[in-house]
Amino acid sequence: MSLREGASVVLSAPVTEALARLAQKQRGPERYRQPVAIIGPGDGGPAECEAAHAVAHALAGAGMSVVCGGRGGVMAAASRGAVEAGGIVVGILPEDDDRNANEWLSVAIPTGMGEMRNGIVARSGVCLVAIGGNMGTLSEMALGLKWGKPVFVMHGDVALPGAVQATDVEDMLTKVLACLLA
Repeated sequence: MSLREGASVVLSAPVTEALARLAQKQRGPERYRQPVAIIGPGDGGPAECEAAHAVAHALAGAGMSVVCGGRGGVMAAASRGAVEAGGIVVGILPEDDDRNANEWLSVAIPTGMGEMRNGIVARSGVCLVAIGGNMGTLSEMALGLKWGKPVFVMHGDVALPGAVQATDVEDMLTKVLACLLA
């Protein structure tokens, strides 16, 4: 496992080692077939987008696929990070076509469901990584928590009971990897 060029964050040895363990798991029969859901606002700012890129890049580099809402902002940053690491990204779009899909999606799934597609994003992920916040992100987080999914959040607007707060990319990856390797 190696983080390919384009990673914007230098990770500590323990996180790098955990990513290597996840990569090993992802090559075996016990691999995760469900993706990690990386969620966040379509108008996310630089801090949120840089974090989404770095988290997706690291997880995809370790063999995890990513699902997101498929549009701009945090979703596009995560998509770009995952693809740059050689990963697969599935975008669950609210429209009934793919014209608003971000350019880095491996697969675009137009649902024609509008914001109801948030339920599909939340249900699809083995866990949810929320970076930034808005009403759509909060709805995905709440659904994930209701369905017993681990939810991790950084740069969030509102603290939801049961969501695990992370302070930065390193902390986010530490917590997500602990979940995925448990």
